[in-house]
Amino acid sequence: MPNVKIIFFGTSEFGSVVLGKLVQAGYKPVLVVTTPDKPAGRNLKLISSPVKILAEQYSLPVAQPEKLGLAKFCKSNLAKPSLEPDLFVVASYGEILPKEVLDIPKKGTLNVHPSLLPKYRGPSPVHTAILNGDKSTGVTIMLLDEKMDHGPILANSKLEILNSKFTFPELRDKLAELGADLLIKTIPEWVAGSIKAAAQDDSKAAYTKIFAKEDGKIDWNEPAEHIERQVRAFAPWPGTWTLWDKKLLKVLKARVITIPGEYQHAKPGTIFSFESQFAIITKEQALLVEEVQLEGKKPMSSKEFLLGHKAIIGAILSFA
Repeated sequence: MPNVKIIFFGTSEFGSVVLGKLVQAGYKPVLVVTTPDKPAGRNLKLISSPVKILAEQYSLPVAQPEKLGLAKFCKSNLAKPSLEPDLFVVASYGEILPKEVLDIPKKGTLNVHPSLLPKYRGPSPVHTAILNGDKSTGVTIMLLDEKMDHGPILANSKLEILNSKFTFPELRDKLAELGADLLIKTIPEWVAGSIKAAAQDDSKAAYTKIFAKEDGKIDWNEPAEHIERQVRAFAPWPGTWTLWDKKLLKVLKARVITIPGEYQHAKPGTIFSFESQFAIITKEQALLVEEVQLEGKKPMSSKEFLLGHKAIIGAILSFA
């Protein structure tokens, strides 16, 4: 194993998995850079990122520059002779690093991206793979440049997801594990100069977007299979929801069923009782709701929900 000075950039759970595996493999970063603590909850208590929490568990030094001062911080602090980083590693950091920052380390900046680039560039490749019902995805180790997910590829690894019902957290963690293992294999080869970076085919590029709460609203005129993927893709954020009795009702878990004969001509959005639970008519088939959360309440099973909300049976939900 080569002696490589690494500065790690990461924020989310995905980055936390990658950081943990790096440390366990002997690649202990000389510094971890993550986003500032953010207020959360009713009391607006400051919450640290998953990467910061893990870094502190490993007694790693942590820096949390503000977005507006990121470039200045990096040029002033990360290029110091006392650090002299060989490599930057980025895994779900959440901020774009400018070229003058990417050029600081001797061997460049490597990024762990949870898709097979150039497919699914951008901020939400894992959500998008689930939402689109993809049968496979993967991870890519790339050399970052100033454009989003545009740089040349060093290595990639495919993951088959046939017949899987991955939720976003499940697929995210699986890809993080795969990406970390690939990164650990790639670092010594890249540092030794035995890997030649390959340019991406921009003509095949596909981009993802940042999802907002409104993206989670259910359109009952969509097929049940699409809505079921939406439930898995948007867990826990932005969530998948509808409106009932003027309150937001989140669908936390669901599966597709065939519409019973007596409801074959029912309007999409119609709610009916099914096996002590409730189901909803869609454009194609029906969605059996297994777990829900009514606004202001705790998550509960569909069966438990019905005990206190029998009036939902027969209601017709709308998209507008």
